Amino acid sequence: MNLNQNDWLKNKDNDLESKIIDVRTQEEYDEGHIKKSILVDINQPSLFMESILKLKKNKSYYVYCRTGIRSEMACNLMHQNGLTAYNLLGGIVEWKGEIEKV
Repeated sequence: MNLNQNDWLKNKDNDLESKIIDVRTQEEYDEGHIKKSILVDINQPSLFMESILKLKKNKSYYVYCRTGIRSEMACNLMHQNGLTAYNLLGGIVEWKGEIEKV
């Protein structure tokens, strides 16, 4: 499901068991990422699938990338594997919240 930033944050904040997943590259992640996000690079398909198959199905995952395109693909793959995932429309480019850098 695609959500704008307000709905994405509101849903995430109401779900204490949720996790944030960044599906960009390591380089993009190092340049700046949403606080407490976990990097799972969708550009490495086998590693990405291996990682999402280890995720717990009883949790919700809030997914983002640079503009929302890769994260939408990631959410679709996650849904196909029985996970609940929400895509951040506009990605980190349109993010108005805090950013952490490595």
